[in-house]
Amino acid sequence: MRKEKRKPLLFLKPLPSWASKVKWISELFRNQFRLGFLCRIRTRMSIGKKTLLTSKVVNVEDTQNMSVFDLPELVLECILERLSPSSLCQMAGVCRSLRERCVSDHLWGRHMKQKWGRIIGPVAYREWKWHVASKRSVGSAGHGKQRNFMRLVSFPWMRVKVDANNSSKQFSPPPADSIMAWYLALENGSFWFPAQVYNGEDGHAGFMLSCYDAELSYDPHTDTFRARYPPHGRSAVSIEHAIPWERLRAPPVDTPPYDLHISDCLNDLHPGDHIEIQWRRNKEFPYGWWYGVVGHLEPCDGNENYCGCQSSDTVVLEFNQFTPDSRWRRTTISRKDHRVEGNEADSFYGGIRKIKNENEIFIWKNLWPSEVLD
Repeated sequence: MRKEKRKPLLFLKPLPSWASKVKWISELFRNQFRLGFLCRIRTRMSIGKKTLLTSKVVNVEDTQNMSVFDLPELVLECILERLSPSSLCQMAGVCRSLRERCVSDHLWGRHMKQKWGRIIGPVAYREWKWHVASKRSVGSAGHGKQRNFMRLVSFPWMRVKVDANNSSKQFSPPPADSIMAWYLALENGSFWFPAQVYNGEDGHAGFMLSCYDAELSYDPHTDTFRARYPPHGRSAVSIEHAIPWERLRAPPVDTPPYDLHISDCLNDLHPGDHIEIQWRRNKEFPYGWWYGVVGHLEPCDGNENYCGCQSSDTVVLEFNQFTPDSRWRRTTISRKDHRVEGNEADSFYGGIRKIKNENEIFIWKNLWPSEVLD
């Protein structure tokens, strides 16, 4: 009987000695970091004997003291980059050296972009810088800064257990103008930031397919927002609650709500283009942005082979969310000298921006009303 030939065993070269440390420390961070260990995280690691390809036996020290700071700098940086905001806040309370790493703008900028990037724009950033500068001008005692910082991190997932013998310097607040401080101020709702709300006023029919400026504050308990709208005429400031993330955006242009946006796309408007146009009822009201499309002139049948609408000085704007006989369904503007169209009786149409981003168009179509408006 012929014996079956055995395949030779494949010997793998052992990993470098620090690889097991990285695996151990990453597991520690992923499961739970217990702050009672403070700076020095020690463990007894029995490494044992390893067989090499040369069959030589290498003796490794059975016990070894280990600290996170014994890791290569790049490895430690990679671990910190994978920590959540809550873990970074906890790590910042461990010791001074970790605090300096955990409050860096590099780490918090990633979290800011991931969670807040879609609704936070240059206008909100400018408002935050003004907010920080105003706080500095007022000035406060060191103890007051400490109390304010603890209020910022008063979420259950940010609470830190402090040893009575630990120095309070470990819990000094992050730099006031740091991204970490901004993130925490957004997260706990203490900072009201400028943004825009789709279908404002609780989705009132008169605001469908519009977007209005407002000051927003986050509610961490419901994962929604509160909005303060600027006064409409003589009415008081309106406040809306429980606004979901999908109804918010960062302002696409840096134009205050009561100012006219200067149109720079008039010569580039073609039938079928998607646009937003400023609209307000009268001059006491702020402008809102309304969604529409560029239409064809009356004599044109829409045949692209014979359409001459692009060469006309008159541009037709259509708002197809309204019924065909609605006075809001259609309006015209001058391509040459358009600034503001309308009057106190019929409302005002202001600046226009052409929508070129497919994602913006997709969002507007998802907000389309279930019924045509009168």
